[in-house]
Order: sequence, then C-alpha cells, then structure tokens
Amino acid sequence: MFNFISAVVLGLVEGVTEFLPVSSTGHLILINQWFSFGEPFTKLFDIVIQSGAILAVIVLFWKDVWPPALTPNPSPTRAGEGLSKESWLRNWKTVLIAFVPTAIIGLLFGKIAEQYLFTPTVVALALIFYGIVFLILEKHDSRNEKSVVTFGDAAIIGLIQALALVPGTSRSGATIIGMLILGYTRPVAAKFSFLLAIPTLIAAGGYSLLKYDASISSSEWLLLFIGFIVSFASAFLVVKWFMAYISRKSFVPFAWYRLILGLVVILFVIWG
Repeated sequence: MFNFISAVVLGLVEGVTEFLPVSSTGHLILINQWFSFGEPFTKLFDIVIQSGAILAVIVLFWKDVWPPALTPNPSPTRAGEGLSKESWLRNWKTVLIAFVPTAIIGLLFGKIAEQYLFTPTVVALALIFYGIVFLILEKHDSRNEKSVVTFGDAAIIGLIQALALVPGTSRSGATIIGMLILGYTRPVAAKFSFLLAIPTLIAAGGYSLLKYDASISSSEWLLLFIGFIVSFASAFLVVKWFMAYISRKSFVPFAWYRLILGLVVILFVIWG
C-alpha cells in the first residue's frame, strides 16, 4: 500500500513541478526523504514519470511538434496553426541549437553533479538564489517584446539551461530566466522552455535507461504505470493552466514560493 501511495505522490510531484520554474529534481530529492523505492528501481521510476510529463507537453503542443498540415504560406493564428514548413523547421532548429550545449555539458558534468550536489542543502540554496533572480527580473521587466528566438540566442539559452544540473535550479526556470534577460516575452519564454524540454528530457531519460540492467517484477510494472499516468495527467493540467496564467501575470508568485520553500528546507536541515 505504501508503494502505491509513493507512486501517486511522486508522479504528482513530477507532473506538477517539471514545467514550472520551481525545480522538479529539487522537489523529488526532498520528497524522497519520505516517499521512495529501493535502488535501482527509484532511478527507473523517475525516468518513467518524467516520460509521462514529456508526453503531456507533446500532446498539448502537438501542432508545434508535428503540424498535421504544413501550408506554404504562414498565417499567424494560435500556437502551431498555420505554420509553413520553413517556419516549423526554423522553430525546431532553434530548439536543437539550444539542446546541443545542454547535452554536451550534461554528458561532461552530469555524473559529478549527481554525486556531489544532490543534497537538500544545495536544493535550498538554489531555490532561494533563483527566486531572488526572478524577483529582480520581474521588477525591471518592462520592455520584453522579442517573440522570435534567434539562433544566437538559442545557443545562449542552451548554455543557461545547463545550470539546471544543480538541483533546485529548475530546467524550465533557468531557460525562462535566460530568455527574460535576453528580452523575450513571458509566454514565448514559457513555451520555448516546454519545447526544449522534449529533446532534453528524452535524451537524459534514454541515457539513464540504457544503464538500467535490473529485472522488473509485475508489482513494479504496476507502480511504473501508476506513476506514468499520474505524471501525465497532472503535467497536462499544469502546463495548460500555466500558459493561460503567464499570458496575464508574472513569475513573482513562483519566486516567493521558491524563497519560502528554500528557507523551510534550510530549517529542516539545521534541525535535522
């Protein structure tokens, strides 16, 4: 029964936090203090629930991932509709350009980061630091008007996203912060972070999956299925809500959430 509850809780945490600028990895590290499975199944479970969250983004942005009709003349309508083949290809070139530096840095330093930085203290400090960065950016954000990601900016965004190797940073948070600094609007920054998550998380999950060589029992298959479904459903609802929210409001509530959670974690560490 406890494993069933753990699967639901962990799937929910992953789905809710993966695409918000609050760090899903940081949350999972913290939640694993109470809800977790034995190794190496925990790593496999994290990959599966991450896959559920990715699928939610693919479903929501399907017309951006693979438009059903690539018309010769673009007509700017809703996201993903009316894209020409050239526009669609250009969008994905920017995503892949941003993905490359993240992938290279992840391969070089990912294992080191996991070995030395995956602790509640590091999570807390990263939550607080980037919460302050969000508050500063929002206070001075008045002329962010860029809506088309350039190739040069995409490379810079990829480098900034690599900061998410430090747990508590947030992959989406790092991407959004980078884009705000470069002058992009909040909705554009949020959507690009979602699309960039697709190759980034698939590559990271695939790499981890190749290293998994333990057998899986029937009960573990059930836990994987439960975690996947919960993660997919919660991520679907959160991303849909977030895109509507960020078109009207700022990232300030997420900044304060990061600050409060970071302080709570520090108190938890101090008091054991």
